[in-house]
Amino acid sequence: MVLTPVLPENTFHKVTYSVKETFSPSVRALRGVPGAPALPVAPPDPGALAAKVRTLAPSMTRSMQRVAEAVAGDPAGCAHLTVTALAVRTGTSEATVVRTARLLGYPGYRDLRLALAALAAQQATGAPPAVTADIAVDDPMADVITKLAMEEQQTLADTAAQLDTAQLEAAVSALASARRIDVYGIAASGLVAQDLVQKLLRIGMIAHAHADPHLAVTNAVQLRPGDVALAITHSGGTHDVIEPLRAAFDRGATTIAISGRADGPVTQYADLVLTTSSSRESELRPAAMSSRTSQLLVVDCLFIGVAQRTYEDAAPALSASYEALAHRHSPRAHRA
Repeated sequence: MVLTPVLPENTFHKVTYSVKETFSPSVRALRGVPGAPALPVAPPDPGALAAKVRTLAPSMTRSMQRVAEAVAGDPAGCAHLTVTALAVRTGTSEATVVRTARLLGYPGYRDLRLALAALAAQQATGAPPAVTADIAVDDPMADVITKLAMEEQQTLADTAAQLDTAQLEAAVSALASARRIDVYGIAASGLVAQDLVQKLLRIGMIAHAHADPHLAVTNAVQLRPGDVALAITHSGGTHDVIEPLRAAFDRGATTIAISGRADGPVTQYADLVLTTSSSRESELRPAAMSSRTSQLLVVDCLFIGVAQRTYEDAAPALSASYEALAHRHSPRAHRA
């Protein structure tokens, strides 16, 4: 079934859904439609806790940030605290502690305590701590390489740990069966959009990357059920990406958002949301650098998933594209 939003004019916020036919039960469940079959939702893996805190901290209140930072910084100590004791330790309230636990993906504080105990046990095995360090203006190139490599590894690990596999599987299914795929992204996210489209084209999918916001909207209004629109925005609030996604959403296309903010405005018009992580922004390392790394991981997962689902068509298409370009990479072609 496809869900069409009933939207107040000129707003990007509250969405009320009415139900139309052609969307899958799994996606209806993901979108929270009453009466749809529920998908199993498991609390995040303990190892993903720090990643969740880093990703969600900007959208938390200051009091919730104190709770999140406390449990991520001292899982062993907090695992032994009651909800009241943790509230006292962080200078917050019991309600704030419970709300923070739920925002981090746990049904309640008891589940968070179990995850903290498991995380403390993992850390006790001697696993090396995550390394994050700002790059200084006078850093030698060897240090720049080391620091960037560590930051990239942490960003990839955080994104992998928190990526919702149910949402990812549903996104792959939608893309694999799509009549047409439109991908929206601006600046660094636009480069990621082009990367995904180039991959999809090589396995025979009909896909377009739209970096021009006007062209994106004029194409989006042509979409319909059976098509897919995918928006890539680290902030989750890029208007030039939200506008075409909203247009596609209104017309019944399946919509997907890849965003660093699970609660960003773009998610109001997304059937499926894939959340990415990024390292802390610094003077010489803007958010666009690490967000691009995590976005590329997600689009690679999408591409591999689609190639798996469409293997009988994808494999010959890949072979044909390799053969068509082979002469351009041969020594003889260079001499000519």
